[in-house]
Formats: sequence, structure tokens, C-alpha cells
Amino acid sequence: MILLPKEITPSAIVRYLDQYVVGQDEAKKTLAVAVYSHYRKISALQDEVGAIAKSNVLLIGSSGTGKTLTCETLARMLSVPFATADATSLAQTKYVNEEIEAMLQRLVDKAGGDVRRAGMGIVFIDEIDKLKATGGESRVTSGESVQHALLKIMEGSPVKLPGDLYVDTTNILFICGGAFVGLEKIMSRTHGFGFIATSEADNENILERLNNRVKPTDLFEFGLIPEFTGRLPIVASFRDLTKEMLVRIMSVPKNSIFRQFHQIFKAEGVELSVAPRVFEQISEIAIEYKTGARSLRGIFEELMTPILYVVPDNPQISRVEIHSLFEEPRYFKRGTA
Repeated sequence: MILLPKEITPSAIVRYLDQYVVGQDEAKKTLAVAVYSHYRKISALQDEVGAIAKSNVLLIGSSGTGKTLTCETLARMLSVPFATADATSLAQTKYVNEEIEAMLQRLVDKAGGDVRRAGMGIVFIDEIDKLKATGGESRVTSGESVQHALLKIMEGSPVKLPGDLYVDTTNILFICGGAFVGLEKIMSRTHGFGFIATSEADNENILERLNNRVKPTDLFEFGLIPEFTGRLPIVASFRDLTKEMLVRIMSVPKNSIFRQFHQIFKAEGVELSVAPRVFEQISEIAIEYKTGARSLRGIFEELMTPILYVVPDNPQISRVEIHSLFEEPRYFKRGTA
């Protein structure tokens, strides 16, 4: 049984996430409360059969905005098994149920083979928006069919795995994510509270939050079936990353790419200095690629590769400075300024 210690509160979860995930404050709060509530309900109602009304989560945001990272970090903090799946692959096979079984098998593997512990884990299904119901689909399995196949496990049921193992999905928290391109246009047509009589005393923040909230009818119109949407009552939106956020992602988090390389160079007895302008240049390229934070690591790794090729063979080097992405790095020998 996964029991949350008393010190694990929604605010404590957010503080932990802040060490690894840049920005997305509202999404982190929503997800923290959802996860806290999920495991607290399991603890409080464990002896009452059928008493737990599970609230799975839908994360909406462009690729590279931090959806997967946030879920991984959450699972790591809570020490629960965590597995991921790609909804697109589910729609590209004739054997959807086998793919679902494989997804749950990965969760059992992450739990060290402990089926009971796996039954308290978290499953993140990405690109769920690719399952929207559309006419004339050429995929092996229609998106709507996959949605129907996922309904049962998301609600909770025993699933047979190879080796006569059964995993009960009742207490597994399912988090689905997707970019949902085009949803904004639907919301712009359907949202608005102009019909509500407002006064100066009205809380404008509440009205704005209601107006920005993704409604079930928006998801229906997008292409998710009502039954599937009903299994995802909690919705959190991840905002597109700004240049400033991308710069922070590379340098601020405890496991940031810069900190990782800084430790590698430190192990070689070399100090690594990267000018702020370099992070800005990399961020500008990432924005041009339109891949969010996903391309940051690749660009930074490419920058570091020729330097790391040189440094280990030259123990006289004590410091490396990088002032621009488009200039050669500067190497300083020991005993020189």
C-alpha cells in the first residue's frame, strides 16, 4: 500500500517539482493536488470496496513543455512505479489489448515484479490527442476504438498478464497528455461568460479561470468520445515555453544539462564557464525548431562534444570559457590568469 507521509502535501509536492521543472506553476499545482488526493483517498477508503472515485488527469500542452518530465519527477518523489506509453503506437497495431498489456507489464517491471505495488503506480499515456475520432481513418485501428479499449483499465479492472499474473488497475493513476492542436479555436468559439451579470464586486480572477478552463464539450468537439473524457475529470494546461524559461531549463534545475556537464568537467579538474549569451542563443535555436525543451540537450551536447574530446588528454587545462555559440571556446592552462 502506498501511504503518503504527513509531510507530503500539495505545496510540498510543488516545491519538489520546482527543483526540476521550470515554470508551469498552475499545471504543477493542479497535478500536485490531483496526485495528493488520489493517494489520500486510497489510504482513507482502502477498506470500502468501490468507494474510490478515481480522478485521472489530462495534460494539455505542446511537445517539449514538460508534461512527461513533470510526471516522472512526481513518481520519483512519491517512490511509486511509473511507466509511459505512446497513444500513437496503440492506434498502429491490430492488437490493441496486447499493447495495453505490454504497457502494464512495463509498470510491473518498474515495480520489481511486485504486482500489488504496480497497482498503485502511475501510467502516463502521451499523444492522446492523436486518438481523436475522425472520418475516413487509414490507421490499422481507429482512434475511437483505442479510446474504448482504454476505458476499462482507466476506470479500474483486473488485467491478465503473461505468466498468469493479474494487475488490478483500480488504484493506478492514469495521466494522459497531448498537444491538442486546434483546441484553442474550439475554445474561442465556445467560451465566454458575457451572459453572466457581473459587477465590480465580482472576482475577475474566478471568471477568467472559468473562461480559460477546457470544458468536456471542447474535448468532444475535438474528437474525444464522451465516455473517455469522463475518465479524465482533471485538466491541466502546460504553456508554451518562452526564451527566458528555456534559458532557465538549461541552467537552474538540479539536474540541468549545464550542471551535469559542470560536474563532468569538475571531475577532470577543469572549471567550465558558459556565458549567459550562449544559453540565449541555444534557446533561440530551440524556438526556431518549435520543439520546446526537447532540442536543448542535443544542441548543448553538440557544443560540448569537441571540448570534451580535447580536455581529458590535456591535464594542463584548468578552465574552459564559452562566450558564444559561434566562437571557438577559450582554454586556459594551469598557472595562467
